[in-house]
Amino acid sequence: MFALPFTELVFRAAAVHRLRFDPAEVQVSTLLSIKTGGCPEDCGYCPQAQRYHTGVAASKLMDAADVVEKARQAKAAGASRFCMGAAWRSPKDRDIPKVVAMIREVKALGLETCATLGMLSGEQAAALRDAGLDYYNHNIDTDPGYYGDVIHTRGMQDRLDTLSHVRDAGMKTCCGGIVGMGESRSQRAGLLHTLATLPSHPDSVPINRLVQVEGTPLHGTAELDPFEFVRTIAVARVLMPASMVRLSAGRDTMPDELQALCFLAGANSIFHGEQLLTTGNPEAERDRALFERLGLRPMPLQASGHAATACDPGAAPGPRADRAPTAA
Repeated sequence: MFALPFTELVFRAAAVHRLRFDPAEVQVSTLLSIKTGGCPEDCGYCPQAQRYHTGVAASKLMDAADVVEKARQAKAAGASRFCMGAAWRSPKDRDIPKVVAMIREVKALGLETCATLGMLSGEQAAALRDAGLDYYNHNIDTDPGYYGDVIHTRGMQDRLDTLSHVRDAGMKTCCGGIVGMGESRSQRAGLLHTLATLPSHPDSVPINRLVQVEGTPLHGTAELDPFEFVRTIAVARVLMPASMVRLSAGRDTMPDELQALCFLAGANSIFHGEQLLTTGNPEAERDRALFERLGLRPMPLQASGHAATACDPGAAPGPRADRAPTAA
């Protein structure tokens, strides 16, 4: 599928998108780092790893009142979902009640809630669900065959196990990856194939373009061709027709024309706000101006918790691995 002529691939993705979504609506989320830096992992792209010298200082977990104030500001700026991220390998059990309090208070504002805290046990996932957490983010990052070139401190199976705990707890999954890390097109196809053959398609699929941070091992990697990034968005849309496909990290360096092509190819979610954890993001005013130029509007809250309709041919969960569509 990646090898299709560019215009044909984008046309097919746009057609699939229109079967499930209003192409003029984009779901808007805001991401806040509630605990920054000091992570013991060695992910080659991450400025929050304590072993790299990136200028990111470790901080303690934010107070719940400060998190809730940020959530109020996000809602006022047009976000329908508020995501809380902590730079942990996995949360300690003593951390969970503090995060639970944040989730409950943010949920009370009328926002969808999402968290990304690292690996979870089944008991931790259940506690977050009971607090009202709607989504849990845990990316698989890249193709299983390339994973060991980027990360050595945990394996792909660790990530899959956490996703299993999240699904078993009854929460929605937010799971995607990063492109532009030196992987091949075949490996980008492998990333999307892995996502599309999980027991159920992720409800949200963030596609990140590598943000190169000085001091990380992947700083200096050859930049991914912009059309290849759009191809990745398009293939994700075709393979996972009912998922939100989110433009995530790297968007602040994308010209408006590139973002427009991504929306045409089936992207229908963004992070809104000036920062994603520790890296830049377009300012809210720039996003408002872009939406106006393109005739786009924020997706209403009730629509962002989308569900496939019974008459849709792809309404069932993701395909079994032995009947997987091919992304190559």
